[in-house]
Amino acid sequence: MSVESQTLFQLLDTNLMLKQPKGTWKWHSPLSAPFKVLGFPWLEQDRVYRRLPLPPNHALPEAVDKLADCTAGGQIRFKTDAQRVAIRVKLRGSASMDHMPATGQIGFDAYVGEPGQERYIGTSRMKPGEQQYESLLFEGDRPDRLRTVTLNFPLYQSVTEVMVGLPPEAALEANDFPSSRGRLVFYGTSITQGGCASRPGLAYPQQIGRRLQREVINLGFSGSGKGEEEVARVIRLIPHVDCFIVDYEANCSTELYGRTLEPFLRLYREEQRLVPILVVSRIPYAKEQVNSISRQDRMERKRIATELVRKLNEAGDDRVFFCDGDRLLGERYDECTVDGVHPNDLGFTRMAESLIPVISQILERCSSSIWR
Repeated sequence: MSVESQTLFQLLDTNLMLKQPKGTWKWHSPLSAPFKVLGFPWLEQDRVYRRLPLPPNHALPEAVDKLADCTAGGQIRFKTDAQRVAIRVKLRGSASMDHMPATGQIGFDAYVGEPGQERYIGTSRMKPGEQQYESLLFEGDRPDRLRTVTLNFPLYQSVTEVMVGLPPEAALEANDFPSSRGRLVFYGTSITQGGCASRPGLAYPQQIGRRLQREVINLGFSGSGKGEEEVARVIRLIPHVDCFIVDYEANCSTELYGRTLEPFLRLYREEQRLVPILVVSRIPYAKEQVNSISRQDRMERKRIATELVRKLNEAGDDRVFFCDGDRLLGERYDECTVDGVHPNDLGFTRMAESLIPVISQILERCSSSIWR
């Protein structure tokens, strides 16, 4: 699309125009108090927005190591009476995917409200090809009291620097995120990472985290999380976990999934003896309507998972559970994806709404986590 066409569309509809920060701003690093950054377990140690340690304690597969720089699941939380909030971002790359909006790949989105009551309020916007940008997230009336603001990091790019812009006169305090609740750790695929949500807060792990008022650690690795032993040895070091959700089936062949799933779960369990584990089978793909081999392959992988969970339960581990991915998208699952595989926003919302009661029941049943 030409620059002239973009300008024409923006002239016809002002809602399509980029919203640049105007006026006077004070720019804050979220690495400083009173801001709280969530979603990066090794942030205090490494001081980088990265989902795995740098360097890792165990050598990681090259693709996983690179994808760990993507900031899916990260959050900035704070309280303010600011009537407007902006973001200044530097990225390692630009948006490059042809089937996922740039706002999901490299954008931040904003929510306001206390834990469990957050409501979406705005998304950062940028020009095509940009690797750094400033964007107004929202503006409105000045509230009569401080409100909690949550900013979700981009899903498919590395953020090398981010600054939060507030009016100079705005009050700023720390957000009291529930400290009595642990983390939800999601391990899986591009779908887990958030492909192809239109903005970060709509990825299904983030939706679940908001509803269950818990920090999310998103360890979805696009095409690359395959139940590797070295990855399990790193993930099991993450403390304060209330539930570990395993959803990597779609990254593997049936043979590889059958060969890796049990060792992966056993390695995690060696260090995290009481953390409940939920194994989720993959969602159906649209092509299964005309391709019986694809459907049969998914059924075989589901059999592998269900039999393993049953085996571990019978051996005495009653904190391993299974969720059938066939049911996550509901009827007309074919309308829930961008490309027949990756969910659109409807698909992610259906996944979250289906998984929330499952995870809630697990949390209630296994409430005596060892970290408390």
